[in-house]
Amino acid sequence: MRRLVTVLPALLAGLLVAVTAPAVAAERPAGCRVARWVHVPGAEHQQVACLPDLTTAGTARTGHTDPADWAGLTQAALPVPGPVPGVQIDGYFPDDSTSNTNHGWGHDAQFVIRLPERWNGGLVVSGTPGNREQYANDRAIADWVLARGYAFAATDKGNTGLRFHADGDRPGDAIAEWNHRVTQLTRAAKAVVAQRYHRPPARTIATGLSNGGYLVRWQLENHPELYDGGVDWEGTLWSERGPNLVDFLPAALSAYPRYADGGPDAAGARAELLAAGFAEGSEFLWPFHYDYYWDVTQRVYREEIDPGFDGETEAGTPFCEPGTPACDADYDYASRPSEVHEAVARIGLTGRIGKPLLTVHGTLDALLPIAAGSDVYAEMVRERGRSALHRYYRIEDGTHVDSLVDAHPERLRALAPCHRSAFTALERLLTRGTPPPPSATVPRPAGAGPADLVTRCALT
Repeated sequence: MRRLVTVLPALLAGLLVAVTAPAVAAERPAGCRVARWVHVPGAEHQQVACLPDLTTAGTARTGHTDPADWAGLTQAALPVPGPVPGVQIDGYFPDDSTSNTNHGWGHDAQFVIRLPERWNGGLVVSGTPGNREQYANDRAIADWVLARGYAFAATDKGNTGLRFHADGDRPGDAIAEWNHRVTQLTRAAKAVVAQRYHRPPARTIATGLSNGGYLVRWQLENHPELYDGGVDWEGTLWSERGPNLVDFLPAALSAYPRYADGGPDAAGARAELLAAGFAEGSEFLWPFHYDYYWDVTQRVYREEIDPGFDGETEAGTPFCEPGTPACDADYDYASRPSEVHEAVARIGLTGRIGKPLLTVHGTLDALLPIAAGSDVYAEMVRERGRSALHRYYRIEDGTHVDSLVDAHPERLRALAPCHRSAFTALERLLTRGTPPPPSATVPRPAGAGPADLVTRCALT
């Protein structure tokens, strides 16, 4: 989930720093000679830059990324590849909301498309985690796929920030727009790739983490014709029948204070957390998640699907005591009116994927617990008779954001290397017909230290 929904609201302004795009005084990549003819179909505005380096090492210097967008998502030691010269297109599609302040545009539906000089024939499309803006995947995903020769496109999903739920006319509209914006960008990026390289992409892969993983699942269920496959990194589960985000977070908000107090009810409160889906062994992560994740995440996403729960109050009362009127710690999705369930059904997943999907999820995820998330989605895929298209890798000791590995290096492992292993496995399937490794719980290698796990994750 986006760091904006995990930090105190006072930090919001610091995370919404406008990005400028200064001219780059460097040798122009050869592809710049055709860049002036590249046009993003449907874009209301675009600006094209020829850059000596499309990775974060270069774009952070030239102003073609926003480090605040990707802050806190990766392990500090995750390597940055060498320079990847090419063309970057920034712009936006028509939209009437204005939460994204990148480039000083004050306009949502912003996108970035990167076209490396040395292209491998592929395109990677991604939506952002949480409520972050279009550069959020730059460090975790874009750097690596660009270095492998892929064109890369990402969208801000059409609304950003803690008040994303204010977008749209009906409950669920803001999240429904996320799906539309990924579809829109995929179609446009395919056309841009054909303009730049004079042929369409040989393979198009959807990938993303957290909410971005949800978008991968939704795209492969609803628009499989646009993709050759996808890699889902701990995607959020939305399902009309549940479980959903707003099922297990109220239990955490209600039980954790009693657990933390250490009184006679502590053992019972811990049992409630485990019953809600939080993994045994993840207890050391609960204090941080209670302080920075669970409360604000519950309130803003509940507001998106069920604004009537707290009447005129917007997104509830922070850290309210159970029993307080309209307290999110008491929220019960199952008992809410039919229109709430209809809102979730509009954005919900079914498991009916139409192209190969590889899922990676950490067993110690303390925001989207694996038992209430990807375990359930894998069963949904099986129920739909689509298991042959799905591989599911449960990564022992993985958690929701890789930056927490830096705080607990002996207890956690990063998921970025496992995502890359899954991506490579999908790549081999699409290019050589080699089946991915079977679904499995991937153990932490015996004796492996933090330095061993920064770049390695064997799925077999």
